[in-house]
Amino acid sequence: MKKTILILIAFLCFLPQKIEAQKDGAAAVAGILAIGAGIAAVEEMKEQAELTATQWVLSNHPELTSFSLKTLDFNGKKLKDMSSVSVMTFKIQEFTPADKPELNGKKQVLFGFTSAGWISEYGINFDKVSWYLIDDTEWLNMMVSYVKVSSNMESTSEIKSTLKEGKVVNKGVKVNSKLVIPFFKLSGDMYVVTDYSPSMKLLYNERSLGIFLKDTQDLVQISRGGIIDIHQFFFDED
Repeated sequence: MKKTILILIAFLCFLPQKIEAQKDGAAAVAGILAIGAGIAAVEEMKEQAELTATQWVLSNHPELTSFSLKTLDFNGKKLKDMSSVSVMTFKIQEFTPADKPELNGKKQVLFGFTSAGWISEYGINFDKVSWYLIDDTEWLNMMVSYVKVSSNMESTSEIKSTLKEGKVVNKGVKVNSKLVIPFFKLSGDMYVVTDYSPSMKLLYNERSLGIFLKDTQDLVQISRGGIIDIHQFFFDED
């Protein structure tokens, strides 16, 4: 495990450039093998994270007696940034036990907020992961607060109805192809902040949702693609 993660962190960042610079075929083959080992290491870490997420649910939510838990996003950052603060997301859906059951019950998303150094050459340190479970109501409330801090829109009911019909994109909230709620245009070093709850603040920064965790003092950024995936899971899937 230690060697494969080292390969993941180091070789995936630097070997492609070295391979391009070198003309030796053997070096190219070695680089390809290293990339393969790095991908295998990522898959191993994803499985480990999914297992730990399941164990957390079993320990903290005994009311969930029949559910599916799948990784939605293991890490939105580039591989070379995996050791820094980020977030893992897992989609959870309940079902009624039966022969070949359908996932037709309540949906929830489990966030695994990570602190710096959560991945090292020794593997994943889950002591540096903070878990946060939400349902569609909580997610919609978060998105309403996010849209309010990102735009001139202030009506909670209008924002909710727009969000249920559309999706959040880089420039705002779109319904079909129409930009209904445009976001402020900010530079990369500008932030607009709202105090969302006793545990977190939400930040708008161009092209990302920032979540500041009060307990750990960590600022985690969720990519626009991550927001869309969560929103679609709650409101677009059958």
